[in-house]
Amino acid sequence: MSGFAWAAFASGLAGAAVAALGVMLVTFAVALKKGVHRIVDVAWGIGFAAVALVSYGLSAGEGDDVRRLLVTALTVIWGLRLAIHIGRRGKGHGEDPRYEKMLAKAPGNPQLYALRKVYLLQGALVWLISLPVQAAQYLTAPLAWWAWAGVLLWAVGLAFEAIGDAQLARFKADPANKGKIMDRGLWSWTRHPNYFGDFCVWWGLFLFVCQAPAAAAATVVAPLVMSFLLTKGSGAALLERHMADRPGFDAYVARTSGFFPRPPRRA
Repeated sequence: MSGFAWAAFASGLAGAAVAALGVMLVTFAVALKKGVHRIVDVAWGIGFAAVALVSYGLSAGEGDDVRRLLVTALTVIWGLRLAIHIGRRGKGHGEDPRYEKMLAKAPGNPQLYALRKVYLLQGALVWLISLPVQAAQYLTAPLAWWAWAGVLLWAVGLAFEAIGDAQLARFKADPANKGKIMDRGLWSWTRHPNYFGDFCVWWGLFLFVCQAPAAAAATVVAPLVMSFLLTKGSGAALLERHMADRPGFDAYVARTSGFFPRPPRRA
């Protein structure tokens, strides 16, 4: 079994939790000042980057340096790209309708309700989902094929996210497409190329710890939770309920994969 610094990993969990919580509390303060909670979506990617960087710092001298640097860099690249994309997409817009609806029904103080139900919950999820990134910092053995397979899967995921987001942005920028369903490019192969990309990224990062079976068993909950969120939680399922009444959506669903890419079906 590959060496794993269990004691140091357990100690580092607290530092990662502080990093995730700190990002969310700072974001909450900024949201109160601006009067808009949609910026918490930007903090999602930043939170993962912060956890990776803090874990990298805390694990100095514990794990394999190449693995530590590589898994940290991949997480930061993914997190910052996502944060920048969401920030640009939301620039100039008001509150997200999801948060408006939630706060309108909030019992008691709506801001404290948002703190509990949005910011603290997302901070906890950032900490949980990033467990493989944290654990990879404490694996002492040199890189094996597991890690390089993870890099490849991560790269596929990032490509799906970045290309899918760019294609959708160009589609929405054309006034002639207002009210239409995006069914071109990657969006003709899967209804959710960005969520599928997230799926690949986080299973790819999980592969970094698979060289240590016990560590993999202890952290597999992370990609499983992310997969559930992407497919059944706040990702694809929620978005499709929102789009269900759009003209042409039923036909798009009939010919296009719901998640894993495949060629579109013929009409």
